[in-house]
Amino acid sequence: MEEGTKSKKTIFVGGIGDDVDQSVIYEHFATFGDVIEVQLPSATTDPNRQNEAKHRGFAFVTYSSASDAQDAIDNMDLNELRGRVIKVNLARPMKTPMQLGGNRAVWESEEWLKQYVKPLNQSGGVQARSAAKQNGGETTPQDGDEVMEE
Repeated sequence: MEEGTKSKKTIFVGGIGDDVDQSVIYEHFATFGDVIEVQLPSATTDPNRQNEAKHRGFAFVTYSSASDAQDAIDNMDLNELRGRVIKVNLARPMKTPMQLGGNRAVWESEEWLKQYVKPLNQSGGVQARSAAKQNGGETTPQDGDEVMEE
């Protein structure tokens, strides 16, 4: 299944209460079509404490068709589920660290490297330094360097 197709069939259900579990979500959302999957992300990260596990207050429901997902959005958005108003909309894919503007340097990106980095023998870096050492600290012009006449 294509990623873009899957995201149009998956809805986000936010604002659900602690007393709601996967079966409650399934029961309320199966009314609108064939539910393939219900995901209720767990709030605990400690595997030893799973018996205390609560969900994070949201769920994802995947339908077999995009029209069923849209029906669920149209009918359940800003409605009540066990006394709480829920928000229902199309699920969006998670952002990658690059989209979030993470802590990666620009030169860690393959695109940046392809655009701006020259092979070492064309950069003049190593050759210029070794030439400078041989000439007593003065550098000699490299191919492509501008030479200024005095």
